[in-house]
Amino acid sequence: MILAGDIGGTKTNLALYAVVKGQLEMQVQHQFPSRDFSSLTDVIIAFEEKTDMPQIDAACFGIAGPVIEGRCRTTNLPWDITTADLQKHLKSTQVRLLNDLESTAYGMLYLADDEFVTLNPTGRATNANRAVIAAGTGLGEAMLYYDGRDYHPIASEGGHCDFAPVTAQQDELLRWMRNRYPGHVSYERILSGPGIYTLYEFLAQSGFAPEPHSMLQIEEGKDRSAMVSECALKAGDPLCLEALRLFAEIYGAEAGNLALKSMSLGGVYIGGGIAPKILPIITNNHFMRGFTGKGRFEEMLRGMEVKVSLNQETALIGAVHFAKDKLL
Repeated sequence: MILAGDIGGTKTNLALYAVVKGQLEMQVQHQFPSRDFSSLTDVIIAFEEKTDMPQIDAACFGIAGPVIEGRCRTTNLPWDITTADLQKHLKSTQVRLLNDLESTAYGMLYLADDEFVTLNPTGRATNANRAVIAAGTGLGEAMLYYDGRDYHPIASEGGHCDFAPVTAQQDELLRWMRNRYPGHVSYERILSGPGIYTLYEFLAQSGFAPEPHSMLQIEEGKDRSAMVSECALKAGDPLCLEALRLFAEIYGAEAGNLALKSMSLGGVYIGGGIAPKILPIITNNHFMRGFTGKGRFEEMLRGMEVKVSLNQETALIGAVHFAKDKLL
C-alpha cells in the first residue's frame, strides 16, 4: 500500500493506493483545509481516522516549498515537515518528501494524451530532458533529467529568479514594478494569480485603456485577478485582454528560458491552475512567441513539444508513481 499526498497552502490531498499486478489502484482519497491543522502529521491522523488505514509500504508527498535534506519548512504554512517524523509515525522507512513541482513534473509522465493541449504544432516528441513550469498561487519550475533510460525529477526555485524584460513595454513594466518591489522583482511577482492583477494595474496606470466599470466596482474580498480574466474572456474588455496577453507573453518567455537552461529537448509541460483557465489567450500564439523569441536558438525551441496539462491532480499522481517506481 502507498500513501501519497499533495500539500499546498490552501488544501492537502491525501490518497491511499494499492499495487495490483503492477498497476496502481486508488482505494480512498480525502481533501483537507491545510490551515485547519498544525502539521502534516495531524492531517495524516485525520485521514487515518476516516480511512481505517492499513500498514503502508511506502509514502511520498509533494509539498509547496523547498525540500532540503529531508526537511521542508512550508512556504505558505507554519509547518516544519521532516522525513524522520513521518517515518516514525507511518512506521516505514520508505518515505520521501518532494517539492510540489518535482512531484508535478514526475506526474506529467503518466498523463494521457487527452489530458494535454498542444501549443507548439511543430514540436517533436523525443526521449530527452523535459521541463515543467506552473503558474498558480506562485510560480514553480522543475526539470526531468533523462539518463538514457529513466526520468528523474529535479526541483528548483527558479520562479524567484530576476524578471528580465524583452520588449519596450516590459521595460516599462520593470521600471514600474521596481517602485513596488525595490529590492527584487522576480518572475513570480508577475506569473502568478496575484500577478495578473499586478499587470492590470500597470496597464491601467500607464493609460493603456480605461478601466471597465466592473473592475471599478469589485466587492471587498473578491479575487481581482479572476475578475480580470472574466472581464477579458467574457466581456472582451481591452484593458483586461491586454493584461492576459502580456501575462502569456512573459509566461512563454520564462518557459523558453527554462527550456534553454535544462536543454529540454524532450518537451516543456505547462502546469498550474492558471493556464487551463485562460486557454484562449495561451493558445493564441502569445505564449509561443515569447517562448521561441531566443535569437539564435529560436529554431531549437520551435522543435520542442510544448503542452498544457489539464489535470489538476498531477502532483498527487507524481507522488504515488514516484513511490511505486523509486521506493518499492
